[in-house]
Amino acid sequence: MKGRTIILDHIQGREAAALMVDGKLDDFLIAADAPAPGTIYRARAERAIKGQGGMFLTTPDGPAFLRQVKGLAQGEMLLVQVTGYAEPGKALPVTNRILFKSRYAIVTPDAPGLNISRSIRDDDERDRLLVIAHEQMDGSPFGLILRSGCWGADADEIAEDIAAMRALAEQVVNDTGDAPETLSEGDGPHVLAWREWVEPAEVSTQAGGFADHGVLEALDAARGASHPLAGGAHMYIEPTRALVAVDVNTGSDGSLAAGTKANFACAKELPRALRVRGLGGQITLDLAPMPKKDRRGFESALRAAFRADSEETILAGWTPLGHFELQRKRGRIPLSEVLR
Repeated sequence: MKGRTIILDHIQGREAAALMVDGKLDDFLIAADAPAPGTIYRARAERAIKGQGGMFLTTPDGPAFLRQVKGLAQGEMLLVQVTGYAEPGKALPVTNRILFKSRYAIVTPDAPGLNISRSIRDDDERDRLLVIAHEQMDGSPFGLILRSGCWGADADEIAEDIAAMRALAEQVVNDTGDAPETLSEGDGPHVLAWREWVEPAEVSTQAGGFADHGVLEALDAARGASHPLAGGAHMYIEPTRALVAVDVNTGSDGSLAAGTKANFACAKELPRALRVRGLGGQITLDLAPMPKKDRRGFESALRAAFRADSEETILAGWTPLGHFELQRKRGRIPLSEVLR
């Protein structure tokens, strides 16, 4: 089955969205019990953490932690936005750099100026989009980023999107409340799919779509540790409390050539495997044996694969024992926490 299909459905009573590409599950979003990333609070500063440059805050959904903040007094009210899902037993991760993001536009209250995605290179298209941006942001001190999905999109739709985000930003930023409160909910899976999966695709909204399009079978496979690679190799992805361990196994062929091939296949498949499983945090790769001269090529392949990924991932590098480490934003909820 070739092409792209977006399926909007529910599973175990939770709203969810799946992206199938050429018959494979490429991305999966599911509602969680925890506050969704993008949620905006009016929060109260409670306790500074010396040595870490951060502060614990009180929100309507429990404690939050704000990193790298200075000059914030205990009891002071401030606006913060959830950036990801908390590790078990830890506070919500938040930022005070608020973004208002939709399909075509990102309004940036703390970063004035009008900007267009660098992926839009056509001068005529950039000029068209700048006219729309200037019209919709006239008189506003806020900044605006027009996203890659604007390319060729209807001018009225882009204008409506900008206007909606500007209005929401003005409402939230001008809030004058004096107690912790939720000011804007983060987007659910169906809205996120519309917002982020902008490449052309068929869209299915029929009940039972996950079963019809093979999503349920793909999720069953993703809940297991084994992920097949080209050439009969596998990688085994196993979350622990401290990190996500990824072991690359070549099977019966223990040659260096087989190890190199399996490691490069891992580099290509790893972003999709982590997206579908909803995994983030510290990730350690226990790769198959390969010549040291191929390490640079492996890093390049890994960097290229994650460049197109939706979650921010830092390639930390090699350990003395020959493992490769990554740090990935916890922007998804792990499948194991929501599906039983």
